[in-house]
Amino acid sequence: MKAITVDDSKTIRAIVKRTLKGLGFEVEEAEDGLVALEKIKQAWPIDLAVVDWNMPNMNGIELVREIRRRPEWSGMRVMMATTESEISQMQLALEAGADEYLMKPFDREALEQKLVLLGLVV
Repeated sequence: MKAITVDDSKTIRAIVKRTLKGLGFEVEEAEDGLVALEKIKQAWPIDLAVVDWNMPNMNGIELVREIRRRPEWSGMRVMMATTESEISQMQLALEAGADEYLMKPFDREALEQKLVLLGLVV
């Protein structure tokens, strides 16, 4: 399985990458949504995108909407990982097309639980 972690924080990308690699994923990294789109095109097929909300150039909501606009990427699972904790923000992310929502800060177990819910790990 392949994944991409999209976050402007190198530290968060490293944490997500290490966790996903430990679960058997090949992992790409991108620091914003525009870079992520190019990496997804290059590395397709991608099974999972873990996306931060607040990033420069193209934020997470814009990236999720762009992913969902492309029928060829319809099988990709998208998890929004963010500090945005308001119910209205969670609803906005899900309406944009995110499959799951993960609150920062999170630990390995929280990420793994979300992956189980998405059917990507057992």
